[in-house]
Amino acid sequence: MLNEALISEQLAFADDDDAQEAFFDKGWTDGLPIVPPTAERVQAMIAGAGRSARDVIGKVPPRWAEATVENVAVNAVMAGCLPAHMPVLLTALEAACAEPFKLFSVQATTHPCGLAMIVSGPVAERLGMNAGFGIFGPGNRANAALGRAMRLVLMNIGGGIPGNGDQSTHGSPGKYTYCFAENEAASPWEPLRMSLGFAREDSTVTVMSAESPHNIDDHVCHSDMDILHTVASTMTTIGHNNACTIGAGDVMVVLGPEHAKTIAENGLTRRDVQAFLFNQARNRLGLLRERAQWEMFAWPSWIDKGDDGVLVPIVEKAEDIMVTVAGGAGKHSAFIPTFGAQKSVTRRIPPDAY
Repeated sequence: MLNEALISEQLAFADDDDAQEAFFDKGWTDGLPIVPPTAERVQAMIAGAGRSARDVIGKVPPRWAEATVENVAVNAVMAGCLPAHMPVLLTALEAACAEPFKLFSVQATTHPCGLAMIVSGPVAERLGMNAGFGIFGPGNRANAALGRAMRLVLMNIGGGIPGNGDQSTHGSPGKYTYCFAENEAASPWEPLRMSLGFAREDSTVTVMSAESPHNIDDHVCHSDMDILHTVASTMTTIGHNNACTIGAGDVMVVLGPEHAKTIAENGLTRRDVQAFLFNQARNRLGLLRERAQWEMFAWPSWIDKGDDGVLVPIVEKAEDIMVTVAGGAGKHSAFIPTFGAQKSVTRRIPPDAY
Protein backbone atom coordinates (compact mmCIF):
# COMPACT_ATOMS: atom_id res chain seq x y z
CA MET A 1 0.00 0.00 0.00
CA LEU A 2 1.19 3.48 -0.82
CA ASN A 3 1.46 4.82 2.70
CA GLU A 4 3.58 1.84 3.73
CA ALA A 5 5.56 1.07 0.59
CA LEU A 6 6.57 4.63 -0.23
CA ILE A 7 7.37 5.74 3.29
CA SER A 8 8.93 2.73 4.97
CA GLU A 9 11.12 1.83 2.02
CA GLN A 10 12.79 3.56 -0.89
CA LEU A 11 11.73 2.46 -4.34
CA ALA A 12 14.13 2.73 -7.26
CA PHE A 13 13.15 3.07 -10.93
CA ALA A 14 15.18 3.30 -14.09
CA ASP A 15 13.42 6.50 -15.18
CA ASP A 16 10.14 8.38 -14.89
CA ASP A 17 8.44 6.14 -17.44
CA ASP A 18 9.37 3.09 -15.41
CA ALA A 19 8.02 4.77 -12.27
CA GLN A 20 4.74 5.68 -13.97
CA GLU A 21 4.14 2.12 -15.12
CA ALA A 22 4.96 0.71 -11.70
CA PHE A 23 2.50 3.07 -10.01
CA PHE A 24 -0.20 2.15 -12.53
CA ASP A 25 0.46 -1.57 -12.03
CA LYS A 26 0.22 -1.30 -8.24
CA GLY A 27 -2.99 0.74 -8.36
CA TRP A 28 -1.45 3.79 -6.70
CA THR A 29 -2.89 6.32 -9.14
CA ASP A 30 -6.31 7.64 -10.09
CA GLY A 31 -5.71 6.41 -13.63
CA LEU A 32 -3.82 9.53 -14.68
CA PRO A 33 -0.04 10.02 -14.73
CA ILE A 34 1.46 11.24 -11.46
CA VAL A 35 4.45 13.27 -10.36
CA PRO A 36 6.95 10.73 -8.95
CA PRO A 37 7.18 11.34 -5.19
CA THR A 38 10.94 11.56 -4.78
CA ALA A 39 12.36 12.03 -1.29
CA GLU A 40 13.29 15.62 -2.09
CA ARG A 41 9.80 16.48 -3.33
CA VAL A 42 8.14 14.86 -0.33
CA GLN A 43 10.40 16.70 2.10
CA ALA A 44 9.60 20.01 0.43
CA MET A 45 5.89 19.24 0.74
CA ILE A 46 6.29 18.42 4.44
CA ALA A 47 8.12 21.70 4.95
CA GLY A 48 5.17 23.51 3.35
CA ALA A 49 2.85 21.92 5.88
CA GLY A 50 4.68 23.53 8.80
CA ARG A 51 4.07 20.43 10.90
CA SER A 52 5.95 17.33 11.97
CA ALA A 53 6.08 14.60 9.33
CA ARG A 54 4.65 12.06 11.78
CA ASP A 55 1.70 14.17 12.97
CA VAL A 56 -1.49 12.14 12.56
CA ILE A 57 -4.25 14.01 10.74
CA GLY A 58 -6.86 11.31 11.18
CA LYS A 59 -7.81 7.73 10.37
CA VAL A 60 -9.19 7.36 6.87
CA PRO A 61 -11.87 4.72 6.21
CA PRO A 62 -12.69 2.16 5.03
CA ARG A 63 -9.15 0.92 5.68
CA TRP A 64 -8.93 3.13 8.79
CA ALA A 65 -5.26 3.75 8.10
CA GLU A 66 -3.54 6.69 9.76
CA ALA A 67 -3.05 9.71 7.53
CA THR A 68 0.13 11.48 8.61
CA VAL A 69 1.63 14.68 7.30
CA GLU A 70 4.22 12.52 5.57
CA ASN A 71 1.98 10.11 3.69
CA VAL A 72 -0.42 12.92 2.79
CA ALA A 73 2.61 14.78 1.40
CA VAL A 74 3.42 11.79 -0.82
CA ASN A 75 -0.05 11.93 -2.34
CA ALA A 76 0.12 15.72 -2.67
CA VAL A 77 3.33 15.41 -4.69
CA MET A 78 1.73 12.78 -6.90
CA ALA A 79 -1.26 15.07 -7.52
CA GLY A 80 0.90 17.99 -8.63
CA CYS A 81 0.46 20.15 -5.54
CA LEU A 82 2.83 22.87 -4.41
CA PRO A 83 4.10 22.96 -0.81
CA ALA A 84 1.91 26.02 -0.21
CA HIS A 85 -1.17 23.87 -0.85
CA MET A 86 -0.51 21.57 2.10
CA PRO A 87 -2.22 23.59 4.88
CA VAL A 88 -5.47 23.66 2.90
CA LEU A 89 -5.27 19.94 2.14
CA LEU A 90 -4.49 18.96 5.73
CA THR A 91 -7.27 21.15 7.13
CA ALA A 92 -9.75 19.67 4.65
CA LEU A 93 -8.69 16.14 5.59
CA GLU A 94 -9.09 16.90 9.29
CA ALA A 95 -12.60 18.16 8.54
CA ALA A 96 -13.43 15.04 6.53
CA CYS A 97 -12.22 12.78 9.34
CA ALA A 98 -14.38 14.58 11.91
CA GLU A 99 -17.38 12.58 13.16
CA PRO A 100 -20.15 14.81 11.73
CA PHE A 101 -18.88 14.10 8.23
CA LYS A 102 -19.23 10.31 8.49
CA LEU A 103 -16.44 9.65 6.00
CA PHE A 104 -16.87 5.88 6.11
CA SER A 105 -20.35 6.12 4.62
CA VAL A 106 -19.19 8.66 2.04
CA GLN A 107 -16.31 6.42 0.98
CA ALA A 108 -18.26 3.16 0.84
CA THR A 109 -21.69 4.16 -0.47
CA THR A 110 -23.17 3.22 -3.84
CA HIS A 111 -24.05 6.92 -4.19
CA PRO A 112 -21.89 8.90 -6.69
CA CYS A 113 -20.73 11.58 -4.24
CA GLY A 114 -17.25 13.02 -4.43
CA LEU A 115 -15.55 14.92 -1.63
CA ALA A 116 -15.86 18.59 -2.57
CA MET A 117 -13.66 21.28 -1.02
CA ILE A 118 -14.87 24.90 -0.97
CA VAL A 119 -12.23 27.45 0.01
CA SER A 120 -13.22 30.85 1.37
CA GLY A 121 -10.88 33.64 2.42
CA PRO A 122 -7.52 35.26 1.71
CA VAL A 123 -5.72 31.95 1.15
CA ALA A 124 -7.71 31.35 -2.03
CA GLU A 125 -6.27 34.45 -3.66
CA ARG A 126 -2.82 33.73 -2.30
CA LEU A 127 -2.83 30.29 -3.94
CA GLY A 128 -4.28 31.65 -7.17
CA MET A 129 -7.42 29.53 -6.91
CA ASN A 130 -10.13 29.88 -9.53
CA ALA A 131 -13.36 31.42 -8.23
CA GLY A 132 -14.61 32.63 -11.63
CA PHE A 133 -15.23 31.10 -15.04
CA GLY A 134 -15.18 27.30 -15.05
CA ILE A 135 -14.75 26.72 -11.31
CA PHE A 136 -15.89 23.11 -11.64
CA GLY A 137 -13.71 22.45 -14.68
CA PRO A 138 -10.06 22.30 -15.74
CA GLY A 139 -7.40 24.95 -16.07
CA ASN A 140 -6.36 25.94 -12.55
CA ARG A 141 -3.49 24.20 -10.78
CA ALA A 142 -4.54 24.86 -7.19
CA ASN A 143 -8.15 23.78 -7.70
CA ALA A 144 -7.21 20.69 -9.69
CA ALA A 145 -4.23 19.56 -7.63
CA LEU A 146 -5.88 20.07 -4.23
CA GLY A 147 -8.98 18.12 -5.25
CA ARG A 148 -6.90 15.40 -6.84
CA ALA A 149 -4.64 15.11 -3.80
CA MET A 150 -7.67 14.56 -1.57
CA ARG A 151 -8.89 11.80 -3.87
CA LEU A 152 -5.48 10.08 -3.87
CA VAL A 153 -5.45 10.22 -0.06
CA LEU A 154 -8.92 8.67 0.07
CA MET A 155 -7.79 5.91 -2.28
CA ASN A 156 -4.21 5.20 -1.27
CA ILE A 157 -4.45 5.74 2.48
CA GLY A 158 -8.16 5.13 3.07
CA GLY A 159 -8.58 2.27 0.63
CA GLY A 160 -11.47 3.83 -1.30
CA ILE A 161 -10.71 1.87 -4.46
CA PRO A 162 -13.56 1.55 -6.99
CA GLY A 163 -15.19 -1.83 -6.49
CA ASN A 164 -13.05 -2.50 -3.42
CA GLY A 165 -13.90 -0.13 -0.58
CA ASP A 166 -15.60 2.41 -2.84
CA GLN A 167 -18.88 0.84 -3.97
CA SER A 168 -20.19 3.79 -5.98
CA THR A 169 -22.41 2.42 -8.75
CA HIS A 170 -21.32 4.93 -11.37
CA GLY A 171 -18.87 7.23 -9.63
CA SER A 172 -18.54 10.83 -10.71
CA PRO A 173 -16.04 13.17 -12.38
CA GLY A 174 -15.91 14.75 -8.91
CA LYS A 175 -14.07 11.66 -7.74
CA TYR A 176 -11.06 12.84 -9.74
CA THR A 177 -10.97 16.37 -8.33
CA TYR A 178 -13.59 18.62 -6.73
CA CYS A 179 -12.28 21.87 -5.34
CA PHE A 180 -13.21 25.51 -5.94
CA ALA A 181 -13.05 28.93 -4.32
CA GLU A 182 -15.78 31.38 -3.38
CA ASN A 183 -16.00 34.44 -5.62
CA GLU A 184 -15.99 36.84 -2.72
CA ALA A 185 -15.37 39.91 -4.90
CA ALA A 186 -18.57 39.26 -6.88
CA SER A 187 -20.77 38.44 -3.89
CA PRO A 188 -23.34 40.96 -2.66
CA TRP A 189 -23.29 39.35 0.78
CA GLU A 190 -20.78 38.56 3.48
CA PRO A 191 -18.42 35.66 2.63
CA LEU A 192 -19.56 32.10 3.17
CA ARG A 193 -17.15 31.69 6.09
CA MET A 194 -18.77 34.58 7.97
CA SER A 195 -22.23 33.07 7.51
CA LEU A 196 -20.81 29.95 9.18
CA GLY A 197 -19.47 31.85 12.19
CA PHE A 198 -15.89 32.63 11.17
CA ALA A 199 -14.21 36.03 10.92
CA ARG A 200 -13.66 37.99 7.72
CA GLU A 201 -9.89 37.72 8.10
CA ASP A 202 -10.08 33.91 8.45
CA SER A 203 -9.59 31.42 5.65
CA THR A 204 -11.71 28.28 5.75
CA VAL A 205 -12.29 25.08 3.84
CA THR A 206 -15.66 23.33 3.75
CA VAL A 207 -15.87 19.65 2.85
CA MET A 208 -19.05 18.23 1.34
CA SER A 209 -20.10 14.79 0.13
CA ALA A 210 -21.17 16.34 -3.13
CA GLU A 211 -22.92 15.10 -6.22
CA SER A 212 -21.93 16.71 -9.49
CA PRO A 213 -23.30 20.26 -9.80
CA HIS A 214 -26.83 20.45 -11.21
CA ASN A 215 -26.98 23.42 -13.58
CA ILE A 216 -29.61 26.13 -13.01
CA ASP A 217 -30.12 27.90 -16.33
CA ASP A 218 -32.25 31.04 -16.12
CA HIS A 219 -31.69 33.64 -18.83
CA VAL A 220 -35.32 34.77 -18.82
CA CYS A 221 -36.23 35.89 -15.32
CA HIS A 222 -35.32 39.39 -14.22
CA SER A 223 -36.64 39.50 -10.66
CA ASP A 224 -35.33 38.05 -7.43
CA MET A 225 -38.41 35.89 -6.76
CA ASP A 226 -38.59 34.51 -10.29
CA ILE A 227 -34.94 33.43 -10.24
CA LEU A 228 -35.34 31.86 -6.82
CA HIS A 229 -38.39 29.94 -8.02
CA THR A 230 -36.20 28.49 -10.78
CA VAL A 231 -33.56 27.56 -8.20
CA ALA A 232 -36.18 25.92 -5.96
CA SER A 233 -37.60 23.96 -8.89
CA THR A 234 -34.14 22.55 -9.64
CA MET A 235 -33.73 21.54 -6.01
CA THR A 236 -36.94 19.50 -5.82
CA THR A 237 -36.07 16.57 -8.06
CA ILE A 238 -36.80 13.39 -6.12
CA GLY A 239 -33.87 11.40 -7.45
CA HIS A 240 -31.26 12.93 -5.15
CA ASN A 241 -30.72 11.69 -1.61
CA ASN A 242 -31.60 14.95 0.16
CA ALA A 243 -35.23 14.61 -0.96
CA CYS A 244 -35.48 11.51 1.23
CA THR A 245 -33.02 12.09 4.10
CA ILE A 246 -34.74 15.02 5.77
CA GLY A 247 -32.80 16.28 8.79
CA ALA A 248 -29.67 14.28 8.15
CA GLY A 249 -27.90 16.36 5.51
CA ASP A 250 -27.32 19.72 3.90
CA VAL A 251 -26.99 21.06 0.36
CA MET A 252 -25.29 23.95 -1.41
CA VAL A 253 -26.56 26.52 -3.88
CA VAL A 254 -23.75 28.17 -5.86
CA LEU A 255 -25.20 31.33 -7.32
CA GLY A 256 -23.53 32.82 -10.36
CA PRO A 257 -22.61 36.50 -9.86
CA GLU A 258 -25.35 37.74 -12.21
CA HIS A 259 -28.10 35.79 -10.47
CA ALA A 260 -26.76 36.84 -7.06
CA LYS A 261 -26.71 40.51 -8.06
CA THR A 262 -30.31 40.42 -9.29
CA ILE A 263 -31.49 38.60 -6.17
CA ALA A 264 -29.74 41.06 -3.86
CA GLU A 265 -30.85 44.24 -5.65
CA ASN A 266 -34.17 44.28 -3.80
CA GLY A 267 -32.47 43.88 -0.45
CA LEU A 268 -32.62 40.12 0.00
CA THR A 269 -29.95 38.78 2.34
CA ARG A 270 -28.40 35.34 2.30
CA ARG A 271 -30.74 34.34 5.13
CA ASP A 272 -33.72 35.54 3.09
CA VAL A 273 -32.57 33.33 0.21
CA GLN A 274 -32.16 30.35 2.54
CA ALA A 275 -35.61 30.88 4.05
CA PHE A 276 -37.28 31.21 0.65
CA LEU A 277 -35.65 28.08 -0.73
CA PHE A 278 -36.44 26.14 2.43
CA ASN A 279 -40.12 26.98 2.06
CA GLN A 280 -40.33 26.56 -1.71
CA ALA A 281 -38.05 23.59 -2.46
CA ARG A 282 -40.50 20.96 -1.24
CA ASN A 283 -42.12 17.78 -2.52
CA ARG A 284 -45.55 16.36 -1.76
CA LEU A 285 -45.21 13.50 0.70
CA GLY A 286 -47.46 11.29 -1.41
CA LEU A 287 -45.07 11.64 -4.36
CA LEU A 288 -42.12 10.66 -2.19
CA ARG A 289 -44.07 7.70 -0.82
CA GLU A 290 -44.87 6.50 -4.33
CA ARG A 291 -41.58 7.08 -6.11
CA ALA A 292 -38.71 7.76 -3.72
CA GLN A 293 -36.73 5.70 -1.23
CA TRP A 294 -38.36 7.38 1.73
CA GLU A 295 -38.65 4.22 3.85
CA MET A 296 -34.86 3.91 4.00
CA PHE A 297 -34.36 6.79 6.40
CA ALA A 298 -35.72 8.05 9.73
CA TRP A 299 -37.50 11.37 9.21
CA PRO A 300 -37.98 14.02 11.90
CA SER A 301 -41.10 13.66 14.05
CA TRP A 302 -42.48 17.02 12.93
CA ILE A 303 -43.32 15.60 9.49
CA ASP A 304 -46.81 14.06 9.47
CA LYS A 305 -46.28 10.84 7.56
CA GLY A 306 -50.00 10.20 7.52
CA ASP A 307 -50.80 13.18 5.28
CA ASP A 308 -49.88 12.64 1.64
CA GLY A 309 -50.53 16.31 0.94
CA VAL A 310 -47.83 17.57 3.28
CA LEU A 311 -45.08 19.48 1.47
CA VAL A 312 -41.73 18.11 2.63
CA PRO A 313 -38.52 20.22 2.49
CA ILE A 314 -35.24 18.68 1.35
CA VAL A 315 -33.43 19.72 4.55
CA GLU A 316 -34.49 20.10 8.17
CA LYS A 317 -33.87 23.84 8.49
CA ALA A 318 -33.10 26.83 6.28
CA GLU A 319 -29.47 27.01 7.47
CA ASP A 320 -28.86 23.58 5.95
CA ILE A 321 -29.05 25.23 2.53
CA MET A 322 -25.58 26.75 2.21
CA VAL A 323 -25.52 29.64 -0.24
CA THR A 324 -22.36 30.94 -1.84
CA VAL A 325 -21.40 32.93 -4.94
CA ALA A 326 -18.89 31.59 -7.44
CA GLY A 327 -18.31 31.41 -11.17
CA GLY A 328 -18.02 33.93 -13.97
CA ALA A 329 -20.43 35.95 -16.09
CA GLY A 330 -23.53 34.26 -17.47
CA LYS A 331 -26.98 33.61 -16.07
CA HIS A 332 -26.22 30.21 -14.62
CA SER A 333 -26.08 28.93 -11.07
CA ALA A 334 -25.66 25.45 -9.61
CA PHE A 335 -27.34 23.20 -7.08
CA ILE A 336 -25.15 20.65 -5.32
CA PRO A 337 -27.00 17.82 -3.54
CA THR A 338 -25.05 15.68 -1.11
CA PHE A 339 -24.91 12.09 0.08
CA GLY A 340 -27.63 13.28 2.42
CA ALA A 341 -26.90 11.19 5.51
CA GLN A 342 -24.39 13.56 7.11
CA LYS A 343 -23.40 17.20 7.44
CA SER A 344 -20.70 19.20 5.74
CA VAL A 345 -17.86 20.39 7.95
CA THR A 346 -16.00 23.70 7.83
CA ARG A 347 -12.61 24.27 9.43
CA ARG A 348 -10.40 27.34 9.81
CA ILE A 349 -7.06 27.07 8.06
CA PRO A 350 -4.33 28.05 10.56
CA PRO A 351 -3.34 31.65 9.74
CA ASP A 352 0.34 30.99 10.37
CA ALA A 353 0.20 28.47 7.52
CA TYR A 354 -0.25 31.20 4.94
